Amino acid sequence: MIRSKLFWMVPLSLTLGLLGCGGGQPPAEQSGGAAAPSATPAAAPAAPIDPATAATITGKVAFDGTAPARPRIRMDAVPACTQRSSEAALVEEAIVNDNKTLRNVFVYVKEGLGDRSFPPPAEEVVLDQQGCVYHPHVLGLIAGQKLRIKNGDPTNHNIHPMPAQNREWNTSMPPGAADLIQEFPRAEVMIPVKCNVHPWMKAYVGVLRHPFFAITGADGSFEIKGLPPGSYTIEAWHEKYGTQQMQVTVGEKESKQVDFTVKG
Repeated sequence: MIRSKLFWMVPLSLTLGLLGCGGGQPPAEQSGGAAAPSATPAAAPAAPIDPATAATITGKVAFDGTAPARPRIRMDAVPACTQRSSEAALVEEAIVNDNKTLRNVFVYVKEGLGDRSFPPPAEEVVLDQQGCVYHPHVLGLIAGQKLRIKNGDPTNHNIHPMPAQNREWNTSMPPGAADLIQEFPRAEVMIPVKCNVHPWMKAYVGVLRHPFFAITGADGSFEIKGLPPGSYTIEAWHEKYGTQQMQVTVGEKESKQVDFTVKG
């Protein structure tokens, strides 16, 4: 009886195999169709920011203490570094403004944006080399945004970013060389940049996934605008004095001031 059943089951199995035409593979693999129902669906994109409800965070970075001296950068041994400027270059590690505020502080939204994503803008950010000094000393860009590096000096430079989360590179730029175009695909605060030829040359690049950052200038102030209403962690970074954080909540069309104080 068992033999009889097996006799009829074999042709039936062969017939079903021929009808499947796929050697027993799942239909999705045969046709390249949609994933199985158990697959995790893709995350929905974040809601766009409504400009009519966008908020602004402003503030300043005050300096409490005696302003540190700014030594002269000794580059007399390289005439090509000094021939284009009659003013002596000074160390930029800590610049205290006349109104007792601090320059070159990178202020940005560290937390609070959730899963919002921002494509890199087409606008380039420029880092120039003039008088064997990087201009600007501190800059920011969005991950994937183009960084254009110029050499305005009649001497060779070796620009050398030293990231922890992005690829490290070191490129020679002789006088008159074409601009160098680079980008950093991952967020990283901050990336130090040096020149292997001139050891006093330093700059810092802040790379974020969003455009909500600012760098304090000659009056020590900053403005971060276009924010969606919400609660945020704002961080202020400085190469000599480290970081500080503050919490702030902004409502629709609201503007709030957040001031930091750095002790020297």
